Amino acid sequence: MEHHDLLSGLVRLHVLHHAAEHDIYGQWMIDELARHGYRLSPGTLYPMLHAMERKGYLQSRQEQQGSTRRKLYRATPLGLEGLAVAKRQLKEFSAEAGQGEITDSTHAPPHTEESGE
Repeated sequence: MEHHDLLSGLVRLHVLHHAAEHDIYGQWMIDELARHGYRLSPGTLYPMLHAMERKGYLQSRQEQQGSTRRKLYRATPLGLEGLAVAKRQLKEFSAEAGQGEITDSTHAPPHTEESGE
């Protein structure tokens, strides 16, 4: 995934969003993320899911369907809370980024001679 360090937070939010709506499993999530332009391998996604579970954002359970065994993930109350906070922050960022140029100089960093600007 190009720009992994910048986009990994958005991937985690996608995971939380879907896990808040219904149970998810790894391959379904890989396919869903691909629909949004994210190309993740199982070697990237599964450690991310495990880390989100360790941090308390997801909980998992095993499900057996015939010969197929899946680990299903669902958002926890902490995950739902984190998702709500992230959505508020994303709305604020989207509104600011959608404005284009910064027009209010109180929000711009000061220009100094030392910085060469």
